[in-house]
Amino acid sequence: MSRDSSYAKQICNVCATICDACAAECGKFKDEHCQKCANLCKKCADECRKMAA
Repeated sequence: MSRDSSYAKQICNVCATICDACAAECGKFKDEHCQKCANLCKKCADECRKMAA
């Protein structure tokens, strides 16, 4: 992004997909640290999508 790469949007979208997958996996477990991870991954995915827009 700092180099104005033509691939920046695609990279952000891939990151959002990865964060969504992590959130879904961690969200399956009831442990506090797993739920915290899931919530943070959801936030990260949202931010990645904003950067891709």
